[in-house]
Formats: sequence, structure tokens, C-alpha cells
Amino acid sequence: MSHATVPSMPVLFAMSELKGLDLSGTLPNEFGDLPYLQVLDLSRNYINGSIPTSFGHLRLTNLVLESNQLRGDLPSSLEKLTNLRRLCLSANNFIGTIPESFHNLKNLKDFTIDGNDLSGKIPDWIGNWTQLKRVPSRYINGGAHPFYYILVEKLIRTLISDLSGPTPTTQFPNLEDMKMLRTLVMRNCSIMGRIPEYIGNIETLKLLDLSFNRLTGKIPDTFEEKGKERTKLDNMFLTNNSLTGEVPSWITSDKENNIDISYNNFTGPVRDSCYFGLELGFQLCIFSWKHNLWCLQKDLPCNSGKPEYYSLYINCGGDRVHFQGQIYDKDNNDEAPSQFFVDTSDKWAYSSTGVFIGKEKSSHVAKNTSSLIPEDVVIYQTARLAPISLKYYGLCLRKGHYNVRLYFAEIMFFNNHTFGSCGKRLFDISIQGNVVRNDFNIMEEAGGASKGVYEDFDATVDGSTLEIHLYWSGKGTNAVPKKGVYGPLISAIAVTPKFDPNPGLSVGGIIGIVITSCVVLALILLLLRMKGYLGGKDIEDKGEINHGRNL
Repeated sequence: MSHATVPSMPVLFAMSELKGLDLSGTLPNEFGDLPYLQVLDLSRNYINGSIPTSFGHLRLTNLVLESNQLRGDLPSSLEKLTNLRRLCLSANNFIGTIPESFHNLKNLKDFTIDGNDLSGKIPDWIGNWTQLKRVPSRYINGGAHPFYYILVEKLIRTLISDLSGPTPTTQFPNLEDMKMLRTLVMRNCSIMGRIPEYIGNIETLKLLDLSFNRLTGKIPDTFEEKGKERTKLDNMFLTNNSLTGEVPSWITSDKENNIDISYNNFTGPVRDSCYFGLELGFQLCIFSWKHNLWCLQKDLPCNSGKPEYYSLYINCGGDRVHFQGQIYDKDNNDEAPSQFFVDTSDKWAYSSTGVFIGKEKSSHVAKNTSSLIPEDVVIYQTARLAPISLKYYGLCLRKGHYNVRLYFAEIMFFNNHTFGSCGKRLFDISIQGNVVRNDFNIMEEAGGASKGVYEDFDATVDGSTLEIHLYWSGKGTNAVPKKGVYGPLISAIAVTPKFDPNPGLSVGGIIGIVITSCVVLALILLLLRMKGYLGGKDIEDKGEINHGRNL
């Protein structure tokens, strides 16, 4: 397929929006000769090279170059674009740091740089961009806590996640003046302390994600929508904290919103079933109450008592299939964004957390539509997805060493020279709580999209549960080829023992059986002889008769 190149100056002078046309080539230096150009939107193309320094001569208000293949450092010459309202550079291959000269861009309302390979910390002077409505989503490697810049009162969306480098614990930042927030994500930021009550009084807030922090105390009652027994928020994720107290009734009765408060230290109420993720019939996940249900206990102890299984095969996101002589269980449940699901066999379970931001109603399973994966490779035809965290549990496994084989195929990106092939899916893989792969990229490992690949890992089961954890740490793209395409993806799982599950008798065992058998046989022969069945009794009687005659 051939692609158009970046148009010449006369065309650009007449039309400044050229997004989504799969344009290739580089950005011409001649753009700097268009002094009246104000809006330049070349997003969702396949443009490579770097940003020309001549762009600093323009009078742009909007510069949107996201979802391309641009690379190199961010040019400091952009500092001259003091009229800029939007600077969107996400989903490219930029490196280096944010230039210090960018502090002059004080009129910015929208600034996005996620999905690149930038390093360093987010500068404090971004807090002086008082017009910002959206801050840099996701984060720069090695960055410190960037809470100083989320205090801009006009912000409507803040996404802060997985701060890398040494990040000591910090108190919850003061957001009391943030009256316009719609989305607030501060995930895995080492925040400690209580959730401030005023967060529940932000009337515009619809999505709150404070998961994977160190929050304590109770869930504030200000989150309740009075008179309706439900939360004010459409989506609330507080999983993996240390929250305590009873779960409020307005949470357990909420049948409309997506709520995940799993993996905390709540004390009630008590349910009598481990299948509540399905029985509730709505998007609520609260599987961390402190009572005796097996599925709510640490390490998920074996519900049936004695561990009996030694293998596991799951076709993630798909139906029951045969592959390489094994039957892979179906895993096509797609009921809720956040849930805990136990297979009817009780051999395995999974937990999923989050919604896809920008595409909250997206499915959590994917189906292959490419012809590059042969249809007979059945395990690559489907996949399970998760926006944040996806955990699979092998249940009631025997103690011992296992091989864990994870199958992957990137079936949501394209394998051509269009913007749909510019996506980067990165996530971490942990086995039994140990990170075995950071920033795993399926396309890099497989050599492109719609190509299958598997990874083998060693695992030891000391109890009876195997945990496989896939976690999105906020890296990569999130809107290629459409919004909400990011996070963990897995096609299939195969767990096999590295020990003989049906061992034969050892040499010592055989010797023991032989010796025991000989002793038993000797005792039987002796008993038979004493009873006279082997001639011993007859001889003894004859001896007594002859002795009598001699008398």
C-alpha cells in the first residue's frame, strides 16, 4: 500500500488540519515560511524524523503531532510559540527531557507528552501554567512527586501513575480548590493517610483512581449520593490500599457504577459465596473482607482441602479449545470492568481492575481480525485485556516447581505503515510476586503485530496457589488505533509440573516391599508347617508312636 507524503506549502496554507490520513515522510523545514498558520494538526499519521527548528517562527495556537513516529529531542525553539493553547506530542519516540525554555508557554491549556521515551522529572514551573486543563498524562522515568502542578485550579483531568525512581511516601496533596476536576488518577504514588472528605464534594468528579497506594481509614461518607444509596462517582477504584472499617451500605447497594475496593482491610459485611462477582450482576468488586471465605484469605488457600492439581490450561478471552494435545479451558467472561471470577472447576480464577479511560465501556476481551495468524493457531485468536491490573490464580496446586508458559499476540495494532501500527503496549509481568519482565512489549518480542509468541518462566508453589500478575505502569500509548487501547493483554496460559506427578516406586521402596513379602511368606510357611500341612505334624506324630513301642 502506498501512502501520501506531507503536502507542499500551498496546500498547508489552505488547510491546516491533516489528521488521520496516514501521511508519511518528514516535516518540511518550509513550514517556518507560513507566518499566518495558526492550527497545525498532523496527528494519527506515520510521519517520522524530528520537529524542525523552523517551527519556532510560526504563530501557532495549536500544534498537534501525536500518534506518529517522530523522534529526537523536543526542540527548545518551540519556546517562541507563546500563543500556544494546545501542544500535543504524545505517542511518538521523543527522548531527553522537557526543555527548560518551555516555561514560557504559559498560555497552554492542553499539554500531552505520554507514550514517549522521555526521562527526568516534570519541572515545577509547570505549576505556573495557570490555564492548564489537562496535565501530562502518565509519567516520565525517574520523576519525583509532581503534585505541585496539579494545583492549577482549572484542571479537569489529572493522570499521575507509577512514579519511578526513589519515591518516599507522601501525604495526600491539598486539592481543595480543584472544583472542576472530572478525572483524578493518582495510582501507585506512595500516598499515605486518609482520603480527604472534600474529594467527595467535587461535584464534577466522575472518575477517581487512588489504587495501589498506602491509604488508611474509612471511605468518606461524602462520596455517597444522598437519598439514592449509591456513590456520586461513575468509577471509583481504591484497590490495594489499607482502608478499614465496614463497607458502607451505599457501596454494596450501588447497582449502577463501577466500584473496586478490593485488597483492603475491611471488616464486613459477610457474604456466604465466593461467586459474588457474578451474583451481584453489576460492576462491584469487594473481595477483601476479613472472614473465612477461602477466596478472601491471603494466598487463596485450597477450598477443597487437599491440593490435587498439577497442571493448568486457559484460553484467555476465548472458548474451550484443543491445542497441542491439551484442552484449554474457556475464559470468555466479560461481565464487568472490575471483578473477581472463579472458574466453575475451582481450578483457577482471575481478578481485573479498572476501566479504559476515554473508552469506559470497552470490552475486556479481544478477538483477532487479522489473517496473519493462521486460524489453526487457536490460542492466538482471542485475548483478555485489563486497564490496570490482571491477576490469574492457579488454585489447589500441589507443592513443587512448575513451568509457566504465557502466550501473547498483539491483535489490536496493525502490521503496516499507518498510524495504527504506531501503538506501544507496555506492561510488567510478575510470577508469585516477583517481577520477571519490566515493560514487556508484545510486538517487539514477536516481531510485529498479529504474530504469536510465548514466554517461559519458572515458578515454585509452596502453598497451593500460583499467582500470575500483569500490571500496566502507565507507559506506552493509550489511543492508538483508538482510545482505550493499552494495558495488559494475554492470549493463553499453560502451567505444567517440573516433577513427576505420578511417580513410580523407588529402589528403596521396592527393596522394602521384597523384604516385607519374604518375611510374610516365611511366617505363612512356618504356620502351615506347624499345622501339619507341610508334613511337619505327621513326622512329629510318628516319633511319638515309635517312642511308645520302645517302652
